Parts: sequence; C-alpha cells; structure tokens
Amino acid sequence: MSGTDAAAPRDPEPPGSAGVAASDRLLASVVREESARITAALTVSFGSFDVAEEAVAQAVEEALTAWRTRGIPPKPGAWLMQAARHNALDRVRRERVLRDRVLTDSALRRGPATGAEGGPADERLPLLFGCCHPALAPDAQLALTLRAVCGLTTAQIARATFSTETATGQRISRAKRKIAESGIPLRVPEGPDAAARLDLVLTIVSVMYNEAHFVAGADADADRDLADDALWLACVVADALPRAAEAHGLHALLQFHRARESARSVDGELVLLADQDRARWDPALLAGAHTALERAARLRRPGRWQLHAAIAACHADAADAASTDWLQVLTLYDMLLAYDRSPVVRLNRAVALARVEGPAVALAEVDELEQPLASRSHLWHAVRASLLRDLGRDDEALAADLRALELTANEAERRLLNGRVAR
Repeated sequence: MSGTDAAAPRDPEPPGSAGVAASDRLLASVVREESARITAALTVSFGSFDVAEEAVAQAVEEALTAWRTRGIPPKPGAWLMQAARHNALDRVRRERVLRDRVLTDSALRRGPATGAEGGPADERLPLLFGCCHPALAPDAQLALTLRAVCGLTTAQIARATFSTETATGQRISRAKRKIAESGIPLRVPEGPDAAARLDLVLTIVSVMYNEAHFVAGADADADRDLADDALWLACVVADALPRAAEAHGLHALLQFHRARESARSVDGELVLLADQDRARWDPALLAGAHTALERAARLRRPGRWQLHAAIAACHADAADAASTDWLQVLTLYDMLLAYDRSPVVRLNRAVALARVEGPAVALAEVDELEQPLASRSHLWHAVRASLLRDLGRDDEALAADLRALELTANEAERRLLNGRVAR
C-alpha cells in the first residue's frame, strides 16, 4: 500500500482554486503541528533521524498532491503519520536494515514521555534541540530546524534563507550526516549546559523570525508563513518549558513584533516605528506579549530575551512616539549589555542614547562600531546619517545614506533611503 492510501479521503473539494487553497491551508496547519512529532516518533522507532526526516518530507509532498486531487482525509494528522511510516519502511526495506523493533512498532505504542521538568514532554522539543546542536553550523541549524521541526520543503527553505535549492539540500544533507556520524542526541539537555543550549535554540527561532523580513528584491511585506512559524515555535518552547524564563521572554518579544506588523508594512511600503499608526497594532498579540513577559518576570531569572521584550514593551505602551520613555529604554539597554554586547545591540542602544543625551554623544558611540559594521550593515550607515543630519552635517549625512543604499537589496528600504537622499 502506498503512503497516499494511509486513510480514506473525504469527498473531494469542488475543483478550482478555492478547493486547492483550502487544502493547502489545512496541510500547512497539519504540517506545523504534526511533522516534528512524527519525525521524533519515527526517529525512535527506526533508530535513524535521516530516515525519519526524509520519510516525513516525502509524505508532505505526497499530501500536497493527493489532498488537492482526492480531497482532505478525515484524520489529516494520522494520514501524514501513516504515509511517513510507509515511506520509512520502504526505504529501510530497500536498504535491508529493517529491525525487529520497527516491525513490532513498540516505540509508537509507549505512553507519553516525561519532560525534564516533570510534566509530559513535547516530542518536538528534543528534535529542536538536536537540530540546534552547537556542533552544526548556524546556517545548517536554521535549515534543518525549518525542515525537520517546521516541515518546510527544500524549496521553501531556499526562498526563506535567500539560497538555492541545491545549496539548501546539500546543507541539510550535511547536517543530517553530521548528526549520524557524531552521534548527536535528539534530547533536551540537562545540567550545566542546559541554559546555553536553550539560548542557542531561542537564537535560531529569533533568526527564523528575522529571516521573514527585509527579503532581497521584495517590498516591506514579511514572509508571513515564516514569521508565524517562528512565533509558533517560540510558543512551543515556552509551553514545554514553563520554568524557562528566557523562553517566555522570546515568546513575548516575537508577539510584540508581530503585533506591529500591519502598521510596519502598508501597501508594500516600510513605515518606521515612530511613524506607525498604532491603531493598526494587534491588541490581542500585545496582550499575549505582556502576559508572557509577566510570566517570565515572576520566575526571577533575568536574561537577554526578557530585556529585549521589555524594550519592545516600552514602545508598545507609549500612546505615541513622542510619549516613549526613552530613559527607561536606555536603562534597559544598559542592563542588556551585561548579557549581550553585540554590535547590533550597541547600535540600537545608540538610538536611545540620542534621545536622552543628544545626537553628538550617540554619534561617538556609533563611530566606535565602524570596524564591525561599516562594511556590511546598511543600518549602521542609516543611523549614522540620521545623527549627522540632526547635527547639521548634511553632506556627511548624504554620503552615509548613499552608502546605506549600496548595502541593502530590499526594495522598500531602498525607497525609504531614496526619499531621504532626494530631500
């Protein structure tokens, strides 16, 4: 029996784009919720992450075609599970390494696992930590997470990470080979390295969210599917690790950012925070962000993601840009430096510093970041141009804006910078 025979479909949707769109929407939802669970279960059952991940990816591709033409099955998650299991069995049989424990499928019939904190484990979490293992290169961590945990196809990952399908496929294959050859465990770490590993996972989720924005050659609209995947994944981690304050901090941060999305991008144009129509901000997401941040604060384990979220809360709580408590924002950035002294954090701090102590003091701070940022960051040049313009150094500001233009490929950002240059 083929994977597409795993469950009897419902009566097909009426032909046409509406039925296809409904099928694709449901598949995207099922993949997000179930693909990582299935991959984790098949990894346990077959003893191979590579076999499991390939089987699930093939099942997703099969579902994309089958559900469009034959209709949505009555139990979509079970359909995907059985299709993936058949794919795995086919591969194992071809390779003549089928094991007795696969035939009995005992692993799939076991009761729920127990998490590191005593509650039921989310089987997606060990998979996520395995994909984000420090032995893997950062680009491989991101690609493998998008594939194995979020269920994206190679083509989708290539688009999301501005790469080619060939390069993306090779990156994923190398990462899976590294996991197999190095014996990288698919488990949630415990003990002294747990906090550092969690921070790495949260960083990858944050990078995923950032990758959804400022796409080369595109307008200001974010890749909403990728942004939503990142927000969903942050929620999965926070729910699975209820006493991990930093997980709640990142969940809060991404909700604050997502709440502003409809005001940040209007008709394909980028609108800076100071100019956004705050009535367009999503009140439900803002409320959820505050709840997550308060939950983190009650745990009394401060960290960088909570401070990032607290800074975002300062902007969210201001009735308008002029009402922003910049002294509080600067104070939070000063606290953040104890956890993260990266050039980007220091650049963002300089923007707050300009509001509190003036553009001259801030410009001195920005100029100290020339070596790490000037050759690669259009934002460094754009911030510097704004400060120079505030100081009346218009010729230098124009030169800085022109250099920022050279370094950005996003069309909305280019139009924004061109507007400054033309003034």
